[in-house]
Amino acid sequence: MSATPGPPAPPREIAVVAFAQSGPLPDSAEVSEAELLLPVLQDALGQAGLRAGEIDFTCSGSSDYLAGRAFSFTMALDSVGAWPPIAESHVETDGAWALYEAWVKLLTGDAETALVYAYGKSSSGEVRDVLTRQLDPYYLAPLWPDSVALAALQARALIDAGAADEAALASVAARSRADAAGGPRTEPAPPGPYVVQPLRTGDCPPVTDGAAAVVLAAGDTARRLCDRPAWIRGMNHRTEAHALGVRDLTDSPSTRLAAERAGAFQQPVDTAELHAPFTSQEIVLRRALRLDDGVRITPSGGALAANPMMATGLIRIGEAALRIRRGTSRRALAHATSGPCLQQNLVAVLEGEPR
Repeated sequence: MSATPGPPAPPREIAVVAFAQSGPLPDSAEVSEAELLLPVLQDALGQAGLRAGEIDFTCSGSSDYLAGRAFSFTMALDSVGAWPPIAESHVETDGAWALYEAWVKLLTGDAETALVYAYGKSSSGEVRDVLTRQLDPYYLAPLWPDSVALAALQARALIDAGAADEAALASVAARSRADAAGGPRTEPAPPGPYVVQPLRTGDCPPVTDGAAAVVLAAGDTARRLCDRPAWIRGMNHRTEAHALGVRDLTDSPSTRLAAERAGAFQQPVDTAELHAPFTSQEIVLRRALRLDDGVRITPSGGALAANPMMATGLIRIGEAALRIRRGTSRRALAHATSGPCLQQNLVAVLEGEPR
């Protein structure tokens, strides 16, 4: 059997040179989007030694229906600054998608640096109800199946197919909680009674507010700004059919295709950053990404990571880049997901230069 052909080499080298995320926010419900973002953006720009006016392109990701008002991202722009004018774009989805747009912008040669940020104000409403707005507005949304119920459908499908059982789900939860114990940004997700069978309290993510930002740079600019850039060797974005009755919930072919197109299967992966809010979703992702037991799911990744909604995908990728910059991982696969039952998928393959 011939080897799977790899993706074509990108025309430019692009790297993550800085990453920052918000810390614990005990009173975050009273914090505005700009107040949430400002310290995060200042941290990321400070790491790169840049000011906002020196960034060539800025891209953000957020969700109006999560924020509860139209054009909510315009308020967040106050954290970037009103002057000087900037080249700016916004995507109405998560930060991983904003990262993809900024990466493409740099690949075209129209920019040398980019600031990407995302935020989620989950405290603004009841997330389980709000996320029904992602569903088909004619057939599914009127039934009001919430996010936990949809995840439970996927978990039940896995169990019925013999791909998992409740003990396997509990094992994922126990490992995730043990890995994340004592982390500065960890929210507790203790085991408990059923929320929606077969998912218990410990199978579901805590919900919190948060923000994240990364700075991208191209080629020699990246080397000038950072001693050890985290090079993006491949990135691909795919979407599953959103109607629940038209696909197999035990599999995620778009994840597998995204990983193939991003080059994730060309070399062994030693670390994976998975955004899998529910334990059953980690099992689906591991199968789709062909991650065997030898691949390390990092302590801050994996199932049950604190879930500030639209910022989570950017956090996963940023944390993978940070580990490479610190020299703890030569290569990493950062995978972000969003939507019901892993509807939207993005795979980014990161690699650091050897020391």
